Amino acid sequence: MPRQTSRDLRNESRFEVLHALFTLGPSTRQEIARHTGLSTATVATLVTQFLAEGVLRIATVEQNTVGRPYERLTIDPDRGRILGIDVAETYVDATVYDVRLEPLGQSQVALDEHQNGEAYVVDGIVRAIDAAVSASGTTRDRIIGAGVSMPGQVRPDAGVSVFAPNWDWHDVRIEALLEERLGLPVYVDNPLKAVALSELWFGVGRTAKSMAVINLGTGVGAGIVINRSLLRGEANNAGEWGHTLLQLDGRPCRCGRLGCVEAYLGVEGLQATLAEIAPDHPALQEPQQRGFVDAVADGLTRDDTALAELARRTAHYLAASLGDLVNLLNIPQITLTGWTTEALGDWLIPAVRSELPDHVLPGSRLNLTVEASGVPGNPVALGMAAFSLERFLGTLGLASRTSLPATGRRLRSPA
Repeated sequence: MPRQTSRDLRNESRFEVLHALFTLGPSTRQEIARHTGLSTATVATLVTQFLAEGVLRIATVEQNTVGRPYERLTIDPDRGRILGIDVAETYVDATVYDVRLEPLGQSQVALDEHQNGEAYVVDGIVRAIDAAVSASGTTRDRIIGAGVSMPGQVRPDAGVSVFAPNWDWHDVRIEALLEERLGLPVYVDNPLKAVALSELWFGVGRTAKSMAVINLGTGVGAGIVINRSLLRGEANNAGEWGHTLLQLDGRPCRCGRLGCVEAYLGVEGLQATLAEIAPDHPALQEPQQRGFVDAVADGLTRDDTALAELARRTAHYLAASLGDLVNLLNIPQITLTGWTTEALGDWLIPAVRSELPDHVLPGSRLNLTVEASGVPGNPVALGMAAFSLERFLGTLGLASRTSLPATGRRLRSPA
């Protein structure tokens, strides 16, 4: 790993100041210094730079009973608008945010999971963005960037979707396709990295230094943070926990291997488990994945015995596979997110909490917690907006090395 330069350290300090304001809200320079551990002189210098770039503004000026007045600083929401887009196999969810990453407008467009053409997917993304921009009451010229999460393996440094198994995509230059259609700076990444960043900025990462954010949906995976740094790996593929082994020579996975975690915990895995329990169950007749998961959730509220057994087996698979992750990384915080978690978490999470200690080495059980994500809205879209904000600040000379991969590429100047 290359040695950090003084410039690198200044960049890190800038983002500590920004993260402090996201956490604390309007704050004085002294409060920011106490929260970050930076010196008051460093904070004062960085705040001056942020004010000059219009990223921060003075929220209030308050008077002590003695001494000079002091300023409370806040992120200026009117610096621009940012798009966060979550592209999955079955939908596109687009949200417009201000620079404080507060949502202003949102739209979701359904995708046919059986269609996979590049033009079809790009058109769905553009339609979702157009609807979100309209709902936000903003205009395109105020948007400073778009962060787009793509399923499968993504190389952010090249703007390429390397491999999306459900669509059979290989080396699709999705960033260039979207920039051409949108006329905006675009940053693409993997949803696992997005959910990890959103949790780091706005969820348990405010208090936990290391965590795994487990995304359950069509596919499954883990966004991993170690000592407040996002784990990417050599080719941005760290976190493909869904393609680790749960059962030797087990069910076929869509990646081509046998027995992967995803083959048991992805939606197709849940359908396969229910088919083993009750092959004629009406939930299996649902043509769409979301319809199936919703039917399972509805049946669980009605004490359907077959679906109760499905939930029991799924929690067992989840606890065992999470145990391997905890034993490997010694992480104390497991956070579950994704639309399967949203629908079935009330049944899965208590069962996983009960069983997980049986799969974890004694030394790694200390302070181990499992909970649903508390990040508001769509955490993938929020994480991608945060990435896009980091990229925009990079164009102002305020770049961070904490979460973005190294790249020599430079964004176009924003409108």
